[in-house]
Amino acid sequence: MCRNDGIRLFVHIVQKQRVAECPGNPVRVGAMLRPGTLGELRSSGWVDRPVKEEIRENLMAKLAAGETLFAGIVGFEDSVIPAVERALLASHDLVFLGERGQAKTRLIRRLVELLDEETPVVTGCEINDSPLRPICAACRARVAEEGERLPVTWIRPDRRFSEKLATPDTAVADLIGDVDPIKVAEGRYLSDELTIHYGLVPRTHRGIFSINELPDLPARIQVSLLNVLEERDVQVRGFTVRLPIDVLLVATANPEDYTNRGRIITPLKDRFGSEIRTHYPERRQDEIEIMVGEGAAPPDRVPVFVPGFLDEVVAEFTRQIRQSSHVNQRSGVSVRLSIANREIMIASAMRRALRTGEHEAVPRVSDLAGLVQSTRGRVEFETFDEGREEEILGRLLSQAIIEVYRERLAGFDVRPVLARFEEGGQVETGDLQTAASLLAQLPGLDLSGALLRLRLRGESPSDAATALEFMLDGLHLTRRLNKSVTSGGVRYVA
Repeated sequence: MCRNDGIRLFVHIVQKQRVAECPGNPVRVGAMLRPGTLGELRSSGWVDRPVKEEIRENLMAKLAAGETLFAGIVGFEDSVIPAVERALLASHDLVFLGERGQAKTRLIRRLVELLDEETPVVTGCEINDSPLRPICAACRARVAEEGERLPVTWIRPDRRFSEKLATPDTAVADLIGDVDPIKVAEGRYLSDELTIHYGLVPRTHRGIFSINELPDLPARIQVSLLNVLEERDVQVRGFTVRLPIDVLLVATANPEDYTNRGRIITPLKDRFGSEIRTHYPERRQDEIEIMVGEGAAPPDRVPVFVPGFLDEVVAEFTRQIRQSSHVNQRSGVSVRLSIANREIMIASAMRRALRTGEHEAVPRVSDLAGLVQSTRGRVEFETFDEGREEEILGRLLSQAIIEVYRERLAGFDVRPVLARFEEGGQVETGDLQTAASLLAQLPGLDLSGALLRLRLRGESPSDAATALEFMLDGLHLTRRLNKSVTSGGVRYVA
């Protein structure tokens, strides 16, 4: 049994008068009472552990119990998460290296789940000092003065995590600390440790501190972190004081060959125990799961149903962009692009429903036209392709539609559809054309087989219309129908 498990069984019984008069009353948590003073904390048997040891022991317990770690982080189960587990079991500081939109920050924030549910700190301390192991001058003085009566407060894991976005204007004072001129004006000497205003790193003592985009920090500021990672202390303005900071330092960075704004200095890089490379979803289904789960919920005014094959097209479109030689892959193509494109597709279907009075919004292939415009400003193209962005994206979108069409309707008998066009039929469609008017152009056409293959509900004209448009565009892209642009949309002919 963990040494701290005994704290969960601790019930402190006191008389009402003492509870009312004691400056550090026991803290009630559910049906339990947490120690409220240093003396009660000692009596409870609670053991103070370094934060890395705490995280390691909690991780080992979760692994032994078979618990799922970092639920909701999709696509990293066999690559990134095992690397994180190994690094934490080794008590390493971490740096996550990867392009934009690879869930680096989200994964770091989930590390808080490995901290204890509650941790005692000296009441009123600005750096969450341990009652049993105080490091700041103010808390050491209070322990000497108040002794066992020192009040103790219990804090949750979210109070033990902080993060800083590295910007060029970040100063050492922001991270480590500086002399507080107000305290000096109050009469303290510059040599007095109590004049220090602590920065973010000391204020995350006994917790997790994250720096996003570490290469953006100027080299002279990165130097201030060297002692934190190696000697585990901080120095403020040349004070002859040693603050043995207990912190897990985690950083994120883009690949250095892209972030020309800066780099991680070699001595600092050498002090990180583990460098973990993140990546984009390797499977299309992972991309779909992320974009469906992270996308904004549409308003309730119009019911929305998104066919699964169109989600596949949106995800495949992003994958095609990531593989294109025309796109600057060093800049990355974020999963946020897939999320935004799916929202644009749904918005186009909602616009049609609101304009035409249809009772539900079901996206169709004609709603994908807006994806080219929404993507253009989010992707960096190679220099020699400037001016051809829409052409390139249009071709990649067509390729995504072909891929999904071949997977979903491979071997499907399309002869009844082609026969209608051979008889002189044609179909005009667009993003504002109703499902009923689209289907009326091919009256009596049996689409039940296509609805089944595309796993559509088949309960409304909207389902049949989205299946028909997908088939027509697939037949065009496989060179079996012609397609021309009209004032209101497109026209399919033999």
